Amino acid sequence: MTAPVRVLVCDDQALIRTGFATIIDAQPDLEVVGECGDGRAAVELAGRLHPDVVVMDVRMPVLDGIEATRLLAGAGVASPVKVLVVTTFNLDEYVYEALRAGASGFLLKDAPPAQLLHGIRTVASGAALLAPEVTRQLVGRYAARIRPQESAPDDVPLTPRELEVLRLIADGRSNSEIAATLVISQETVKTYVSRILTKLDLRDRVQAVVYAYRRGLVT
Repeated sequence: MTAPVRVLVCDDQALIRTGFATIIDAQPDLEVVGECGDGRAAVELAGRLHPDVVVMDVRMPVLDGIEATRLLAGAGVASPVKVLVVTTFNLDEYVYEALRAGASGFLLKDAPPAQLLHGIRTVASGAALLAPEVTRQLVGRYAARIRPQESAPDDVPLTPRELEVLRLIADGRSNSEIAATLVISQETVKTYVSRILTKLDLRDRVQAVVYAYRRGLVT
């Protein structure tokens, strides 16, 4: 038997923490190893408990979820922890910053229990949890904040086809939608996505979206 996914729950509302913990602990493949009410405590507990996934609130005292996520999963972190951000609003003004900080995805606090559990398992597996329709909304709202600030498109080490796939990812397209647009198989799309992430040293599709917008590959 494989060991259960170890989860740390961080939220400043005790009722929500307890609710999440109860739902998670009821699953045979998941285990809550700790709970806390602020970002600083989350960072400290993660260092001691080594969870597989941190379920992280955004707005908290002492240290907010964005900064805590950056310390746990941001660029340069030696042993990054997978972070699943939970937020009250679908397009919370801080969600984009949390994703940039290294979060692997986000959910709404009022999501059904099944979605929370699916989200934890998805993030634990190394995949990103960011639905295509949410990507479109998120990028549409924050496009003005993520205009090119780094290298030019000519500096991107991708083939023309890989660039095409990356632009479609940034547009919030799913693998099946990309396959239909380019008239290729979904397996081929998966291969392209894997190559793109490897070449650009990106962890998942969330980071690919941010990368594309930061470098002006999409408008």
